[in-house]
Amino acid sequence: MVNALAPETADRTAAASQPAAPAPAGRGRHRQAAVAYLFLAPALLFFAVFLILPLGFALLLSMSRWTGFELGDIDPVGLDNFTGLFADGSTFLAPVLTNTLLFALGTVALALAGSVLVATCIDKLRFQGLWRTLYFLPIVTTVVAVGNVWKYMYEPGGLVNGVLNALGLGSVAFLQDPDTALPSVVVVQAWASVGSAVLVLTAGLKSVPESYYEAAALDGAGPGTVFWRITLPLLRPSLLFVCVTQFLTGLQSFALIIVMTQGGPGDATDVAALEMYRQAFSYGDWGTASAAAFVLFVVVLLVTLAQLWIFRRKGEDA
Repeated sequence: MVNALAPETADRTAAASQPAAPAPAGRGRHRQAAVAYLFLAPALLFFAVFLILPLGFALLLSMSRWTGFELGDIDPVGLDNFTGLFADGSTFLAPVLTNTLLFALGTVALALAGSVLVATCIDKLRFQGLWRTLYFLPIVTTVVAVGNVWKYMYEPGGLVNGVLNALGLGSVAFLQDPDTALPSVVVVQAWASVGSAVLVLTAGLKSVPESYYEAAALDGAGPGTVFWRITLPLLRPSLLFVCVTQFLTGLQSFALIIVMTQGGPGDATDVAALEMYRQAFSYGDWGTASAAAFVLFVVVLLVTLAQLWIFRRKGEDA
């Protein structure tokens, strides 16, 4: 009896020891894709609800006339809203869009120059973490607080005019004069933006190999030569990131201006984001506001592509 069952037992043992046949490759890939889409579904749903749908609705409004109440009142007008932005007598191109570009350019220039100087100095000091934290504090402070503090500092009896008077200079109506209002707000925006740029640039400075500086010292290069020939070129990826992010922030600036000047005096500090807010919520013209938003989007895209092209022409592929 044992001999009769032995072959059957041996066959079962051999079958169990053999590896299972692999599942078809196509079925396995489909299953993996289904699991991946399942995990991505919450993010894709959030993306669709809060970006794709509002973007499509804004595109619809940009070619319609709507007061912002009943959806049934949406009246298609084609490209009339876009042509109205650039028609004779419109203030969107000048001064609104002009102010926006000047504000962004001024912010980038001041913030970039200041952050490079501060980051270079911090890199040579002890307690670098403390200094980075101190310069980063304006970033975590609410824009309303920053704007109000600087607004009081710019007052005729404020700190800035007090320093000017102590130096024998006359008081300046920083926020009341159309010629000085926009530069005054630019200074505040740049001051508040230096902290984030310093963090990026100090990290970039840490990535520069020390051997380059040692070789430059052996060749007798001075501090200025080392900075212009070694430090600045090797900081180009960090500078590109700072330029792009600061310019985007400047082009979309809204809160600081509405806190400090509300677009005044006159329209000296009226920028695109503030104009869109006014058109939509003050005048009830959601079509014009949406059209202005798409024009600003095109400006932001072109400026960003131009910055990337300029840096890549100089050999940076970041």
